[in-house]
Amino acid sequence: MARRPVTRQSPAFGFWAVAFAFLVVMMFATLPSPLYGLYRTRDHLSALMITVVFAIFAGGTITTLLGERYIAARFGRRGAMLGGVATMMVAAGLLAAWKALPGLLIGRLLTGVAIGLAAGVAIPYLIELRLRADPDASTGGAQNLGTAVNVGALGIGPLPVPAAAATIAAFAASGLFAGLSGLILAATLHETSHALSGATLFLVFTAGVVAQLGTARLSAPRVLAFGTMSMIAGLVLLVVAVRLSAPSLALFMIGGAFIGAGAGTVYKGTTGIVLQSTPPENRVAVTSALVIAVFVGLSVPVVGAGVALNEGASTASTVLGFAILVALGVSLSGWALRGRRPAGSQQATPPVAPATKELSP
Repeated sequence: MARRPVTRQSPAFGFWAVAFAFLVVMMFATLPSPLYGLYRTRDHLSALMITVVFAIFAGGTITTLLGERYIAARFGRRGAMLGGVATMMVAAGLLAAWKALPGLLIGRLLTGVAIGLAAGVAIPYLIELRLRADPDASTGGAQNLGTAVNVGALGIGPLPVPAAAATIAAFAASGLFAGLSGLILAATLHETSHALSGATLFLVFTAGVVAQLGTARLSAPRVLAFGTMSMIAGLVLLVVAVRLSAPSLALFMIGGAFIGAGAGTVYKGTTGIVLQSTPPENRVAVTSALVIAVFVGLSVPVVGAGVALNEGASTASTVLGFAILVALGVSLSGWALRGRRPAGSQQATPPVAPATKELSP
């Protein structure tokens, strides 16, 4: 009798430990972004090279996520999460010690690997730890926490293709802020403060978390609809902000907040729809593929924008073309996903027996 509470408390402690570890890893993903202006000055980097640095980070994440199911099968979800934390510590030490372009490139590559190791297993791991602590508990809270951290953070069978397309389109706008906000602030808005650049990223991703938590009582399709409308509103404000005769910092920041809220809730809506129809043994594959879509959205459009700016395109024209493509992508894919959602996706997520065989001891 004396040992029973220890058994019951251990999964609860593990739940919060995993959530905290995931938060730390995801926070480090964007930590160097406000410093890109300093890197550019120190190493004489072009706008294109800045986007290449960002693309290397995303490439490391995507490559790792593609092999996540095999890593989780070999080392367990706990092993994958611990590997992500350890790799992030190595990346942090490398970035601090090697103050040259090769150190920046390798450090960001390792950061991407760490994100891939942690992000692919975090949400299903949190769900299973929650069920271990309380077998009768709803998985909704664990899912909300996991998606919130992932914003702040595919089994082809249960997902219509539009889910990945919606996620890519939504995070393309967040990627523009993460990769190029410092350049836009300095070149268009004439704001060179690195603290302001960091505050911009904080605003964008915090808005995503707040929007996810604020839509906790809505069904996944409604969350997706809210995210689509927020994304379009933010893109309109962004275009207006940079095309005014006197570009507006206030509109730029407000537009970023709407875009962040839209990206966070689009991701939450697609994740909710997919996980509701996915058995526990397939959740690593599902969440890995959705996170791949996130990082494709964060990286590929930013590289395209960097190339356009490097070839002489104006910031205003680049942002306008980018906004049109993203607005069309998120609208069409969101509409298609809502029309083809899996059967029973509007119902509450039923309790699922924990898949303990996939967890390492």
